[in-house]
Amino acid sequence: MKNISKEYPGVKALDNVSISFEKGEVHALVGENGAGKSTFIKTISGAITPTSGTIEYEGKTYSRMEPAQAIEMGIAVVYQELIQFEAMSVADNIFMGVKDENGLVLNDKERQRRAAELLKEFDCHVSPAELVRNLSIANRQIIELTKAMVRNAKVIIMDEPTAAITVSEQEKLFALVDKLKASQVTVIYISHRLDELFRICDRVSILRDGQYVATKKITETSKQELVNFMVGRELSNTYPEKKPAQKEVVLSVKNVSGNGVRNINFDLHKGEILGFAGLVGAGRTELMHLIFGAAHKESGQILFHGQEKRLNSPKDGMDAGVALIPEDRKFQGCFIDKPIYWNVSISTIDSLAKGGVVDTKAEMQLAEDYKKRLKIKTPFLRQLTSGLSGGNQQKVVIAKALAADPEILIFDEPTRGIDIGARYEIYLLMNELAEQGKSILMVSSDMEELLGMSERIIVLHEGEQTGELTREEFSQEKVLALASGL
Repeated sequence: MKNISKEYPGVKALDNVSISFEKGEVHALVGENGAGKSTFIKTISGAITPTSGTIEYEGKTYSRMEPAQAIEMGIAVVYQELIQFEAMSVADNIFMGVKDENGLVLNDKERQRRAAELLKEFDCHVSPAELVRNLSIANRQIIELTKAMVRNAKVIIMDEPTAAITVSEQEKLFALVDKLKASQVTVIYISHRLDELFRICDRVSILRDGQYVATKKITETSKQELVNFMVGRELSNTYPEKKPAQKEVVLSVKNVSGNGVRNINFDLHKGEILGFAGLVGAGRTELMHLIFGAAHKESGQILFHGQEKRLNSPKDGMDAGVALIPEDRKFQGCFIDKPIYWNVSISTIDSLAKGGVVDTKAEMQLAEDYKKRLKIKTPFLRQLTSGLSGGNQQKVVIAKALAADPEILIFDEPTRGIDIGARYEIYLLMNELAEQGKSILMVSSDMEELLGMSERIIVLHEGEQTGELTREEFSQEKVLALASGL
């Protein structure tokens, strides 16, 4: 990629960026949200036309790529925000457009058979006939990787592949990356989890504010140096200090069953950050949906300050003082094709209306306040939310939740796909909310995050509660053992 620039009205997403990728290497691309990583990889895949610059691939020079051309040439992208046919089966998604040796479309039986073999390689126990919309984020991620495999890609771009998968699943992914490398496939690897770069990558390139900063051999750099390159300043503390929770119980879950979980019991205290650990399919998100009213419980009690509330819909949850920041921000967290200001204000629109008419000045002021508070990077609040980076979309989802002034906030994978600088900002915000007396339920697949931010951790395994750990008892080994049902 030589001298690549991309300009939008009011924004220079890429500014004269040049990076080369060698055959058979795993090359990491890192930078804060808004650094230009997504624009850069979309330029490679043909989803974006650069304003200037050239692309050299296998000895030929191009001013741009077309998506179909890139696929035909062996360039595959596994995007962070998954692009899938949700109403179609796993097998149909994997083999969409794939033909056999004779140029014929594979029949349903053959698609099912081949899909089962591929899924077995990933140790993924889902049926090839299952509809994609019924799968967890982690399993949907695996489907995307298998799609790239069946197309014999020469270059595979992985955008935050471990953001929503567990430690054990990460090892399977890393083993696959090692296989790809041994087969001389080039892997361009985007991740905010810097620790894993030192496990699988050969080189790493850093972008900051749309500009190229440096390329380093992974053996000749450190996590701290990469962080300093990314943020342009020294950032040493990962998890900020927090005051202990108060004794007052704001939420009690007693023997709750339903939506895939059984006999769950815990209390949440005022000002507490309570973590929830478990492998994919453990029921953490399903439990949060029960508390928010997005799913119905079959038995047990959910009490707010000792009083049971009816929770038959998300509105009931919001009326009880609960806000949900879901793991799937694109489809569940925000209205992606609405403006930023609209998303921020929608949860509290009644309070902004007079006589049934929205006070647009107050609405814009609310959005401006949260833009400053959460440092949302955008030139104007009327921009569609779809035009923001993943991390800034997450900040919009958080702003929408906070605008409703809830007493309890559910953060489901709060920093998925968010850079280390923005993560710290969100951690500071979570602590600030807790110190204001808000209480937080935090679901996270990031072990460091769980141990660093939680005061207690509830562990689930296959829908059942297998343990509760206090901060004094915290260890990665204990959490993993309980999450595995040991």
